[in-house]
Amino acid sequence: MDKLKQLESFVSVASRGSLTAAANAEGVAPAIMGRRLDGLEERLGVKLLIRTTRRITLTHEGSAFLEDCQRIIADVANAEASVSAGGVKASGHVRITAPAGFGRRHVAPLVPRFRELHPEVTVTLNLSDRVVDIAGEGFDCAVRVGDMPDSSLVSVRMADNRRLCVATPAYLARHGTPHTPAELARFHCLTLSSDASQTRGWAFREPGNENAAVTYLKPGGPMDCSDGQVLHDWCLAGYGIAWRSTWEVESEIAEGKLVAVLEDYAAPPNGIYAVFPQRKHLPLRVRLWIDYLKERYGTPGFWKAL
Repeated sequence: MDKLKQLESFVSVASRGSLTAAANAEGVAPAIMGRRLDGLEERLGVKLLIRTTRRITLTHEGSAFLEDCQRIIADVANAEASVSAGGVKASGHVRITAPAGFGRRHVAPLVPRFRELHPEVTVTLNLSDRVVDIAGEGFDCAVRVGDMPDSSLVSVRMADNRRLCVATPAYLARHGTPHTPAELARFHCLTLSSDASQTRGWAFREPGNENAAVTYLKPGGPMDCSDGQVLHDWCLAGYGIAWRSTWEVESEIAEGKLVAVLEDYAAPPNGIYAVFPQRKHLPLRVRLWIDYLKERYGTPGFWKAL
């Protein structure tokens, strides 16, 4: 049995949550999809799906395997498109969505250059901090920062994103520098207010122990805000310590405007992803946009220059 067909069937069933729905989409009998999944699990020697008469759920191994399968299928489609497209120019319209703050800083400035490279492609960029339903709202691609819980979408990791505690040199000169997360209690910490999405707090991990669990701390301070850009501005103005993403502060760190503290305690990075709906054939214009983002985000010094 064709290995790629097994992988495609697994992704289809996992994304749709139903053997019947996946079989209908391909135009085959559910029993055929079932045999492909049985063959895949037998070949791997691991259970990927728990199948009952009412629902299908992924095992822990299945969840981990799904992301790899989605990437492999996307890579194969891209390789085929690059050969079959030949000298054909990309054209048509691309609808993109991204988080507001990240999008203003690291997506919007790249759109004009992409248009210069592909003048027959038009672009709509939507910036919103809500989690957009990509397929339901007709978007071709989303740029997302953080973990990717939605298994019905294909995600391509383009860069790492870390969170750091930062402050101005002047603030640290006046108040000192914390050496452990517990010492943050005696500093002015600039935090997201309780109605914002960052509810678990600031993430830290024991230094020198990659297997240590991530712990969360909710420091306090005299000022909080629901808008991350405001916290960034307050931090640059010297009002306290903030916990910000590297994409937001790396240029200020490189320029000496901000200093990272507690770096040894930084939690493992999450990712910056391009996310798009599961499709048999990804349009050339979308593939080129994703490739362009990945190339730009991977350029040495990119995050420090903006």
